[in-house]
Parts: sequence; structure tokens; C-alpha cells
Amino acid sequence: MTNVVAALIWQGDKFMICQRPSHKARGLMWEFVGGKVEEGESFENALIRECREELAIEIKPLDIFTEVKHVYPDITISLTLFNAVITSGEPILLEHEDLRWIKPSEIDEYQFCPADKEILEKIKCNTQI
Repeated sequence: MTNVVAALIWQGDKFMICQRPSHKARGLMWEFVGGKVEEGESFENALIRECREELAIEIKPLDIFTEVKHVYPDITISLTLFNAVITSGEPILLEHEDLRWIKPSEIDEYQFCPADKEILEKIKCNTQI
């Protein structure tokens, strides 16, 4: 099982999604910014490092939004999604193909990684009036 962390970052009524590089597994699918937790690294520190490496932003992890486990053909992950805020910088695409800020009502317009499906349903449910 590989521990993975990701950030749910809101800007008003929209949240950030990133498009995976075409050459990676699940290429061009959409996901939350984040990545694998390295040996001896806290989940929060891993998320800070990943956001710095992938988007050149500094973030502050807040509480855990949700946790999911998912089995892909090539990897089994335990994904922890943190609510987070950008403390400095503007996102720059250092690894991803694209970045968007979307409303929960727009989720179905994008093809997300399968592990994110349960998370996206929770976002939809939490934001419906």
C-alpha cells in the first residue's frame, strides 16, 4: 500500500484540479495536486513538498477532508485529501499538463482518476444547497 496525499484548495466557490502528464499512468486524467509520501515524511510535509515541486506554491494543510483506498492495476494507494490554503505564490505548471478552477457542478465535465470518484461525490454532496 502506497500512502498518497493531495490538496483540496478552494478559491471562492471553485476548487483546483490538475491534469496528469500524458506520459504517466492515468495520463491526461484530472486529479488533485499531491503525490506519494516518502519514507519518514509526515503527510503534511509530503503535501507541502509536492505542491512546491508540482506548482511552485506554498500551502498550509488544514484538516483532513477524507481518506480513500483504491486498487489500480499497477498500484494500491491510501489517499488522504487535506483541505489546504495557498499561503504564497501563484500556481505554475511544473509537472501537470493543465490546471483549472472548477465548481462542484462542473465535476462531471472532467475525466478524473478512479481513486477520486468517491471524493468528488462527497464534494458534490457537501456543496449542494
